[in-house]
Amino acid sequence: MAPIDEVIERLKEFYEKKWNIPVVTELAKKRKDPFLVLISCILSLRTKDETTKKASEKLFKVAKTPYEMLQLKEEEIAKLIYPVGFYNTKAKTIKEISKVLVEKYKGRVPDNLEELLKLKGVGRKTANLVMIEGYGKPGICVDTHVHRISNRLGWVRTKHPDETEKRLKEILPPKYWMQINRLFVSFGKNICKPISPLCSKCPLNDICPKIGVNRHR
Repeated sequence: MAPIDEVIERLKEFYEKKWNIPVVTELAKKRKDPFLVLISCILSLRTKDETTKKASEKLFKVAKTPYEMLQLKEEEIAKLIYPVGFYNTKAKTIKEISKVLVEKYKGRVPDNLEELLKLKGVGRKTANLVMIEGYGKPGICVDTHVHRISNRLGWVRTKHPDETEKRLKEILPPKYWMQINRLFVSFGKNICKPISPLCSKCPLNDICPKIGVNRHR
């Protein structure tokens, strides 16, 4: 198992000097609005960061609140967010979420995990990211990168992201909870790729057990 403190410190140095921050984190830094973080998360599912960023910016120029979003037709939202993956489905989801937020929460995005998970299209990954980036509250957002890398490092031995989240909460000091997604997403996109990771360029090469890695560069 790779030492947790050493892993975090090395990745933080690379993150700050060499890697682009994840798009939802970037948007959250600019706007500090839980609703915009939530919608950006919805748009980012199965979509590249560059596409998510452009779609988010186009949409938010027209509508930045649940009330404004409800003034748009689904077709208008779909046109604004195209070509994100499943743009028609996501347009419908955005409308439905906005309606619930207005009718049940007075236009405010809930600031607890249980209520967020009640919203259509919101899973644990999105809910945790909203808590972290939208409200600055502690949580561990486990996406495909966090799940894969945590297993490769030997921190967990899990088959599902929900299991990974639970186990990480047991072993990670709370001070790292809010950092882990930002670091591992950038790390996963640049170095620790799903197939044939770039171990020769990896800042963790000498301490990583490379569990499950059959081929690397």
